[in-house]
Amino acid sequence: MFPTKSATAPTISDVAKAVGVSRATVSRAFSRPQMISEATVKRIRAAAEELGYVPNLIARALSTGKQGNIAIVVPDIANPFFPPLLRAAQLSAEAAGMSVFLGNSDEEGARELKLVERLVMQVEGFVLACSRMPDRKIRDLALRQPVVLINRDIAGIPRVLIDTAAGIDAAVAHLAQLQHRCVVYVSGPAASWSDQQRRLAMRRASARYKVKIEWLPAGKPTFNAGKDVARRVIAMQATAAITFDDFVAHGLLAGMTEYGVAVPGDLSIIGCDDVLGASTHPALTSVSARCDEAGRMAVELLSAILRTGTRSDTRCVLDTDLVVRATTAACSLKKKPVALLGSSHTGRQRSRSASE
Repeated sequence: MFPTKSATAPTISDVAKAVGVSRATVSRAFSRPQMISEATVKRIRAAAEELGYVPNLIARALSTGKQGNIAIVVPDIANPFFPPLLRAAQLSAEAAGMSVFLGNSDEEGARELKLVERLVMQVEGFVLACSRMPDRKIRDLALRQPVVLINRDIAGIPRVLIDTAAGIDAAVAHLAQLQHRCVVYVSGPAASWSDQQRRLAMRRASARYKVKIEWLPAGKPTFNAGKDVARRVIAMQATAAITFDDFVAHGLLAGMTEYGVAVPGDLSIIGCDDVLGASTHPALTSVSARCDEAGRMAVELLSAILRTGTRSDTRCVLDTDLVVRATTAACSLKKKPVALLGSSHTGRQRSRSASE
């Protein structure tokens, strides 16, 4: 047992005495843990926690030139994909003794670049999640500071990739088994690596399962974007839709409700990322994405680089699968396409579409 907490704030000397090491060793356990054994680091940090000792980060920054800060930049903090990722990333950073700066680029590569330029002097490294910056700009940044990417595949830069190919293939196979022969893919941002991978997987699955794929861009992956494309999905006369992510799928569900189109009776819908599946009505069938694990792994990679000073071409790939819920059902071959349904909403929409 370590000594009980005193009335005054514990010092580095108190921790050193409790563990039986020098003050320098305690300092290294927090600033340069790679210089001492893992067992010693654990003993020192356990003693510090027991005594209530908090390292003086200002003094540490002055002595090491490092502030213990990293930055995580995401394209849209409002997108439900990112909160689980950020939470896991922050927990991992805290375990490594680091603080996190958060940047939101609003799906704009130019804004992301400005954020990075502002943060580069305040942090020791970056996690760029679903970056919208050009490859060249990311490579330039990686020459200046350690960078780890999530869902962006650039050779030479450590990255964590959520490979949706298997999940997309399962989604198309699922719809084919339900006798759907025309599927709309509501796509995401053109600069998105994930969207490019989903498109490629859709094309391969289309040929494999003899399913026709129609392409419909939604622009930014938001609830409103999904809602706004609902009438265009109806006009395309498909019997099923796969969306870039759950956020777009949620909006599409709302749009179909407004037009009197039943899901899954008239139209089956599948999302991606599985971050809203259990909370929508009806519950959304979705391609899973281990976004929390991606956040944790990315920070662990960055932490290892900062500890060792060694950068490597690490490429971690997380697989996906399909989680079937209530928004997919069999396509009735006797049923008319959704564009020809007789509801007043759909009828008005058909008139508008014909005049466009």
